[in-house]
Amino acid sequence: MSNANSRTGYLPNDVPNYGQLALLGFQHVLTMFPATVLVAALTGFHVGTVLFASGISTVVALVLSKWRIGKFIPLFYGSSFSYIAAYLGIVTEATGGLPGFGTPVPDEVLATMQAGIVVTGILNMIVGLIIRTIGKDALDKVLPPIVTGSVAAIIGFGLAFAALSMAGANWLVAILTLLITVLLSVYLQNKGFIGMLPILLGGIAGFILSAILDSGSVDFAAVGAADWFALPHITFPSFSGPLVGTAIFSISIMAIATIPESTAHLYQISLYVDRLAEDTGQEKYELDQHIGFNLILDGIGDFINGLLGATAGTNYGENNSLMAITRNYSGPALIAAGVISVLLGFVGKLAALVGTVPLAVTGGLAIYLFGTIGMQGIALMQEHKISMFDPKNLAIGATIMVVGIGGNIGFEGGFLPIPVGTIFPNGLPAIATAAVLGILMNAIFLIFEPPAQPSDE
Repeated sequence: MSNANSRTGYLPNDVPNYGQLALLGFQHVLTMFPATVLVAALTGFHVGTVLFASGISTVVALVLSKWRIGKFIPLFYGSSFSYIAAYLGIVTEATGGLPGFGTPVPDEVLATMQAGIVVTGILNMIVGLIIRTIGKDALDKVLPPIVTGSVAAIIGFGLAFAALSMAGANWLVAILTLLITVLLSVYLQNKGFIGMLPILLGGIAGFILSAILDSGSVDFAAVGAADWFALPHITFPSFSGPLVGTAIFSISIMAIATIPESTAHLYQISLYVDRLAEDTGQEKYELDQHIGFNLILDGIGDFINGLLGATAGTNYGENNSLMAITRNYSGPALIAAGVISVLLGFVGKLAALVGTVPLAVTGGLAIYLFGTIGMQGIALMQEHKISMFDPKNLAIGATIMVVGIGGNIGFEGGFLPIPVGTIFPNGLPAIATAAVLGILMNAIFLIFEPPAQPSDE
């Protein structure tokens, strides 16, 4: 490794001094914190455990990348929004309702979901190995943008009713929180580091408004009662029980959405790292040559999360944007962030503080966040110029959208009323089933190639 304190910016193998490591690491944690904690609080996972596991996954991935390819792949691993619908469906079916915000679900429910997260990790590792063997182009044929984009869309739009249900706790607070967050997102864009925290700032504004407009909605008694130091709540995956098949199927299949997301993030960070290398007269890192290995690291992270009792993760675009703004791509700085995240997992009052956020505030944020997930799926298809005048694309997208959105919103817990023995006793998970249908339909078109369509132009 080389020291680069005299240069403007840090390349992945550069080591800032100790004071800078601490500050740069804390900045990374502040960037990932809102989304990572929000997923845990929304879905009934223990906040401290998720922070603890997120830090470990990040450090392990960085150390392995330096050991295996001689250079850090500078990415931070936090909770993925792509799995929220699957978690909520399982929790609803197991407990009879949605989890309270910041209130952990019973250990046996967590253990069931962990089985799906462990399998997700294994699936990511397998896909990574396949890409290293046969290349990414072959995978793109099986998972084209019309499939991945449509699945990403139904993950977000399928959560619409859940967001509105939370907002219904106090519509005025929820709508004001939504408007403030949207305005901050738009008008703080490209305003430096503060422009990357609209969700956190919007949540704080909503919290204050709720305390003013809805008497009794904010209660700090639990924070006062909580200990400063608390061990992360560790649970282990269970591969038995009536919902384990459902959990494995509905959670692991969502890797369809995170695999292209992870690949896009690697391409993005590789581009910026190589530009900084050129500007400073150094050899390019060419991190985009390690797509398969990066997915293996994703899988290892999910495997760790599943073993400990944390949510499935992904590498964070928010932290990529932070690195692009600050030109700080230092792997050691990200290791420092991982260590800080691990330490935060031992702060008992932190989880209690998250639990004080009023449900209506969460609902206002969720309307924006869940809708954004859905719109990103559409953006993915636009970016790849997917023609909706092609009947093949139209058929795949239409099937995924209707089965995924209609099934998740229209049926209890998001389960299609099609029970399958003891594997899916409560019915097929709508979003996961929609994803599989899209993959199978695309496979048919690969085997029996339809006639070529005329160009849109």
